[in-house]
Amino acid sequence: MTTLLTPRHLGAIVAEKGLAHCLATLVAYLEQDFARWGEFDKTARVANHSAEGVIELMPISDAELYTFKYVNGHPKNFKVGLPTVMAFGVLARVDTGTPVLLSELTLTTAMRTAATSVMVAKKLARPESRTMALIGNGAQSEFQALAFHLLLGIDALRVYDIDPQATAKLVANLQDVAPALRITTCASTAEAVRGADIVTTVTADKTNATIITPDMLEPGMHINGVGGDCPGKTELHADVLRAGSVFVEYEPQSRIEGDLQQMPADFAVTEFWRVLEGSAPGRTSPTQVTVFDSVGFALEDFSALRLLRDLALELGLGDRISLVPEMADPRNLFGQLGLRGVAAEAAADLARVSAHVRAALAA
Repeated sequence: MTTLLTPRHLGAIVAEKGLAHCLATLVAYLEQDFARWGEFDKTARVANHSAEGVIELMPISDAELYTFKYVNGHPKNFKVGLPTVMAFGVLARVDTGTPVLLSELTLTTAMRTAATSVMVAKKLARPESRTMALIGNGAQSEFQALAFHLLLGIDALRVYDIDPQATAKLVANLQDVAPALRITTCASTAEAVRGADIVTTVTADKTNATIITPDMLEPGMHINGVGGDCPGKTELHADVLRAGSVFVEYEPQSRIEGDLQQMPADFAVTEFWRVLEGSAPGRTSPTQVTVFDSVGFALEDFSALRLLRDLALELGLGDRISLVPEMADPRNLFGQLGLRGVAAEAAADLARVSAHVRAALAA
């Protein structure tokens, strides 16, 4: 049997454990898995692009578990009442291939993306960071804001979006759940980033944009670039990358999909797992500008699915479904169709019809 987790189950998990606990535990799972980077069979995600968006598959495995995520990115979906991003994932045993968990990952992807941002900022942002600019106030914005507020002590948020309704939605949601977070609505990106310790960009448009330009940078700033995550989609001016130390998840994927796609092949970057391992430095001075060119990598979904499996087991949540046939004789797959009785009835019906036809012809 396979455990099925729906958005309703995820809501029950967050209600029971609390959002702060779920995010903090997810950060811990991420750190555990990134710290054992060499144990994973890794590949860049497989993407099918269209004029309206992209559909992707993201596989990864270690010696025990295999996971994959199906995810899309269609920026115009809101016009037809659908989320920009929709996702589900599977966790399976490597030794038998048995699917253990089938889970929603639309909400979970937003949580794991925010948790990944926090994991990286713990090493790259200045420890005294208290103010964050949030550019792009769409579906993922609350998750980013709350993760930094609850886990890193961000107490002032400066927000901007080209759509005022998106910003109003963000402000209303955060006032309900984070009343201690001071929010300033800004009239432009430049105004929002002024004086910010951390700048998070999480925009959706599939364009080569330059949302953050080098004149907006300030000494010690940490840039958390989340929205540039497929070919032809960027958020950071190339000179922003040149001005800072750039960190990525999985370099082969980031060079194709991230803001890094603008740079020559020999432009130096650091895979973040090396910082956790201690083989590469993170922030080296209070004035250093750091850039996390985040595109989303399958290992993050691996960690998220591990956590969902563990929490579902602990809380007794999830529906048990027969996703794979259960057979007394595993070699008799055809028997699962149940055609033997059906076939006999069909043969009898055919014989009766044939008899009537022959009688009619004889007459």
